Amino acid sequence: MSKHSKRKGTDGIRFLVWADDQGRIRKFELSGHAGFAEEGHDIVCAGVSALSIAAINGLEHFLSTAPKVQEADGYLTCQLVGIMEQELEKAQWILQTMKLGIEQIQTTYGQDYIFIDRRRWTPC
Repeated sequence: MSKHSKRKGTDGIRFLVWADDQGRIRKFELSGHAGFAEEGHDIVCAGVSALSIAAINGLEHFLSTAPKVQEADGYLTCQLVGIMEQELEKAQWILQTMKLGIEQIQTTYGQDYIFIDRRRWTPC
């Protein structure tokens, strides 16, 4: 067990990724708080937040159609809607890099702080 213990009342960060049949990320959702340390000192939360916000900023900057984003305290979701096929491929460099970073944080700090789940994307 690490020198940091999970704070009571936190279930960790839940990272959900929806990917299509080709493995392309179409949507992601982050919810919860890591509970690694007190608010303002939680490096697990800070790392995940930095990666996800940087990914959204990159998508908004490099794509002609901005992703649909919703955020609240302890919650962030980003969905690619109406993206052309060529731009969808471009978006994958950003989204897959974010996913790799979050997976690395999970490997370093453990599943007590970050739970990752993958879902199959089914367009409406």
